[in-house]
Amino acid sequence: MKNLPPIHSRQSVNDAFVAILRHNFADVGTWQDVARTWDDIEGVHQVRVAFRRMRSALSVFREAIPRELTTEMADEMRWIAGELGPARDLDVFIAEGLGAVASMLPLEGETTLRGLAETRRAQVYAQQVRVMLDSERYQKFCGSFPRWLDERPWEQSLMSKKRAKRLYSNIIPFARKQLDKQNGRVLAAGAHINREDVVAMHQLRIECKKLRYAAEFFRPLFEGMGDFITHLKGIQDLLGTMNDVSVTQRLLDDLLADSSDHQVLIYAGGLIGWRTCEYCHLLNRFDEYWDELAGARHEWWKKNAVIKV
Repeated sequence: MKNLPPIHSRQSVNDAFVAILRHNFADVGTWQDVARTWDDIEGVHQVRVAFRRMRSALSVFREAIPRELTTEMADEMRWIAGELGPARDLDVFIAEGLGAVASMLPLEGETTLRGLAETRRAQVYAQQVRVMLDSERYQKFCGSFPRWLDERPWEQSLMSKKRAKRLYSNIIPFARKQLDKQNGRVLAAGAHINREDVVAMHQLRIECKKLRYAAEFFRPLFEGMGDFITHLKGIQDLLGTMNDVSVTQRLLDDLLADSSDHQVLIYAGGLIGWRTCEYCHLLNRFDEYWDELAGARHEWWKKNAVIKV
């Protein structure tokens, strides 16, 4: 289990906000050197996830800290995560797309396709990942962000009395409200969803991911949050596989754009078919996964749920 942010039930919204961001930024420092190569693909993954979590935290705490005060930081986080995206897609494709299917797909062409993917990955790491990590823009962000957290400029900004009061209030009511709101967005996105609607299913995936992040942010506050997160797993696995199929198709279109190798093209078709079949099997269990999530107990409202310190 990922180490939890150091927040507790006696903190203010303001202090919890800073603690969550500082905690995830520390993960960047832990993994950014590892992210320079694919020797350990967790490097790019963990740095990218850390920035996506931080962006999500800015969104979760928006009722206390206005968007206009976090927009610059959010934009930089989006850029960094975006620069790491192509490398992560290739890492997953090679390790899980090709790696998981190779022993089960009795077709020629896997070695050639893997070679193409590894060559492209080397290019992406050299021309995008390391260039971004070495860039003045990235270094400036990494230098300024901790100071931004230390100085807390939002405390000196002009904001409504209601928002200021919320900022210094106890974290528990705020956390409950945010979990309720995001859980409601998930239920609204998934209720009566057309499973053939790719856009709707993608939006459900986004809302589920936001709920997962919020639940993990506030996990140290409430007993049983791990159980609630487990209820999200089935739907997230299904939607994640759907996304993998889409990414695999896009990567193959790119890698094989100039290829006339018959064996490789046949293998690529088999790979797409295999992953699509995997998704269809998961989709047949959508109702089971959805009912589990929709019926999950909201642990943050359970009697004696708050973890006292």
